[in-house]
Amino acid sequence: MAPDGDSPTARALLALSEIQDSPGITAAALGERLGVSDRAARRYVAILREADIPVESTPGRYGGYQIGRGFRPPPLTFTMSEALGLTMAAVESRHGRDDAAGRALAKLTRVLPATLAASVDSLRALVPTPPRGPEVDGAIVAQLLQAASDQRATQIRYRGHHSFTTTIDPWGVIPRRGYWYVLCWSREREARRLYRVDRIESVHPLQDPFDPPPGLDLLAAVEEHLSEGWLLEVEVIIEAPLDHVRCWLPRQLGRLDPLPDGHTRLRGTTSTPDWYAVRLAEIAAPFRVLAPPELAEEVRRLGDRLREASQPAAPD
Repeated sequence: MAPDGDSPTARALLALSEIQDSPGITAAALGERLGVSDRAARRYVAILREADIPVESTPGRYGGYQIGRGFRPPPLTFTMSEALGLTMAAVESRHGRDDAAGRALAKLTRVLPATLAASVDSLRALVPTPPRGPEVDGAIVAQLLQAASDQRATQIRYRGHHSFTTTIDPWGVIPRRGYWYVLCWSREREARRLYRVDRIESVHPLQDPFDPPPGLDLLAAVEEHLSEGWLLEVEVIIEAPLDHVRCWLPRQLGRLDPLPDGHTRLRGTTSTPDWYAVRLAEIAAPFRVLAPPELAEEVRRLGDRLREASQPAAPD
């Protein structure tokens, strides 16, 4: 007969789940989640240890529990919302059925209960398979991530307009807009570079250490880099403080700098001023386009279209 929800065994299993989900959880927090005292929570931890489950603890007032290395967790279980959440993440991130994420999702679906599997399959069937992005070698991603974690320089062979070999300090790897990128410092060029991982043919870790930039925001740095190098130089003054403007504009539009009068300057580049004008229209504050004239003209055209759309229709 299965133990009821208030039995010591059931509580101990709940404690195991909470510790796995929140490594470093304190006895007080564990007891609160289980609806018991911290003394009772410690007793359930003792039951887990008696069952040879390696629950490690950090001593002291702010110490907590975590599961030790080498423990083989029980089989994965998913709720309906968790299973559908995984499916939505794979679909919305433009992964199809035949790439690595799609194949992994198919494996998970095969071990789900029938009702869950049917819901997952029906959701995937509603969304057409997106166009496949460039194939990325998972081994190369793993090598770059390891080099970034170890803070070791790496030699890569890169296929661009022409193939070349270069030495980089890999700061991090990140997926963005359907591509995988490695943000790094190029030792030959002595400059920051952003390389597409699908164009990296080989990776050879070196022993030379490096220190990443202090306080590096990987996503912000990648977005800023992607906003650079286009045909037209952009400068816009926004009559709002920096913290507000950050909420309105995606980072790929350019770099935001605070001004002494409390306004914000946006600097970036673009080759599609019509698209850029639409994104500027999302700013919930007055702004002025200082450059380029092509962008200013597109903003005027967009304004005219919006004003025209707001006029009542002429009577027949």
